[in-house]
Amino acid sequence: MVKHKDQFKCTACDGLSPKWQGQCPHCGEWNTLEAFEEVVTSSKRVKAAGTPPSFYSLSNPNEPSRYASGIEEFDRVVGGGLMEGSIVLLGGDPGIGKSTLALQLCKEYVEKNIKVCYFSGEESVGQLALRAKRLGFDNDALKISNEIELSKMLAGLESEKPQVAVIDSIQTAYSPNSDSLPGSPNQVRECASELMTLGKTKNITIILIGHITKSGVIAGPKLLEHIVDTVLYLEGDKQHYFRILRSVKNRFGATHEIGIFEMKQEGLTGIANPGDMFLNERKKGATGSVVTCGMEGSRPLLVEIQALAARAAYGTPQRHASGIDQKRLQLLLAVIERQLDIPISQYDIFVNVVGGMTLKEPAMDLPVIAAIYSSVKNIPVKENTVIIGEVGLTGETRSVMRLEQRVKEAQRMGFDRLILPLSAKKKVDDKENTFKYIKDITELTET
Repeated sequence: MVKHKDQFKCTACDGLSPKWQGQCPHCGEWNTLEAFEEVVTSSKRVKAAGTPPSFYSLSNPNEPSRYASGIEEFDRVVGGGLMEGSIVLLGGDPGIGKSTLALQLCKEYVEKNIKVCYFSGEESVGQLALRAKRLGFDNDALKISNEIELSKMLAGLESEKPQVAVIDSIQTAYSPNSDSLPGSPNQVRECASELMTLGKTKNITIILIGHITKSGVIAGPKLLEHIVDTVLYLEGDKQHYFRILRSVKNRFGATHEIGIFEMKQEGLTGIANPGDMFLNERKKGATGSVVTCGMEGSRPLLVEIQALAARAAYGTPQRHASGIDQKRLQLLLAVIERQLDIPISQYDIFVNVVGGMTLKEPAMDLPVIAAIYSSVKNIPVKENTVIIGEVGLTGETRSVMRLEQRVKEAQRMGFDRLILPLSAKKKVDDKENTFKYIKDITELTET
């Protein structure tokens, strides 16, 4: 469909005018405007005949395979290995180890004769070579490029036909089709969409390394997280040696699964038994120290919660929480003051999850209250004790999810005395009859 638009053109300078007038507004000549018709294509969508799409049955025999890296903690998080043709987004703080982890994956895949291409927009080839040398990676089979222009990257992937490709980072890639700067939402959207289309078409597994904002989310449009298959976050405090790889989206595996690594000179090393790491420096017989078992994905983790209660030096007492929710701590302090008749408003309260872990689940309620009570009364918790449970506003204890897994992990680590909610008595296997079940927090004073 077309429509005609009436305009006036100057015979002297070819300037256009929407209406006739005696003098041309462009060149100033008189009586030079003549009417003419411009054919304009309608902006309305036109139905066009196209080829029908290809349809497949669910029993399609061409099922994608997985690329197991051999890094157990990474493979656990992604569900056994990267899925063929999947798009993975890896985000994390600057310097946390994203590029190191990506290069370690390349090392493992190349050693398994899996063809890999690495596009680095932030480091030169020489800098990558130094990092690879530190990681013990001396295989020349890895294809490295500093190209950041999208069309050339796509052409390189078409010609090399790798099985795995790493884009470090998606914020440095740019497409000439967009006028915006690299890293802008339009550029990130355009580059990610084109890479995803190629990856799905050619069955190339693509790892996109992404920057995060100061609020902790991946920079760029939220669409980026929607179009990829897997979103991974590499977390951890730079002051600590360990890093946590967390899956927040995974179309081919469990979400909220975690892998724990230790940062060493030779790179990230998986920690198979993190409970030892969090508890090996625990001071025995200390007041305000309680061991509990949290869940990260499907993985139980034994951690130490420490509390310090000191007489408030100023009028307004301080409350500080590290590793647990600050508002939850305020709520628990109100429950302690009401149910245990302790003048908590006279104390500065500091609560910390040792090792930099962050556990914001309800199962932390009872151990936090026990740690605060232990510090206020200066009474240490008995040895080999693990405390697990949620606490309501009236002080009653409540069971938590996956309690059986938590109990088994505590027993595996040598803790034979557990304090649990009364409602959990029928859920756990207490053959030795060493567990203590409490109905509300007032019974903590008896344990």
